[in-house]
Amino acid sequence: MDRDWASPLDLDAVAAHAGYSRFHFIRAFKQVYGLTPGQYLSRRRIERAEELLRTADLSVTEICWLVGFGSLGTFSARFKKQTGLTPSDYRKRHVGRGAGLIPGCYALLWSGGFKSFGSREGEGPGKGDGKGAGTGPGDRNSGEGG
Repeated sequence: MDRDWASPLDLDAVAAHAGYSRFHFIRAFKQVYGLTPGQYLSRRRIERAEELLRTADLSVTEICWLVGFGSLGTFSARFKKQTGLTPSDYRKRHVGRGAGLIPGCYALLWSGGFKSFGSREGEGPGKGDGKGAGTGPGDRNSGEGG
């Protein structure tokens, strides 16, 4: 979950990989970490969002999608619950305390926000199928709650 924090959580697959049933895995995980796997993943995503809000010149919505939330409302509510600030207020409070913001295109490239442009020779940015920018608003939060 720490490696693939921006991807949808397939709790059954994670539990099977650990050699547990889904429900036993949730109980064991909560006993060790004090949070359910969904709560843990949400916390990790918010931590990544905090970093992007401080360092990247991306909109709150772009950051919401990049860190794996499928709903801006859910992202904002969980962000505020964890940090005490809305994402916009967090950015206002923390931006400008270090180096300038990283341009959004670099942050998206670094974080994997751009899809592959294809493997045809001579194909590059702007020459593919027009689907080079980010992923759409799908439900990327499966298993996140509870």
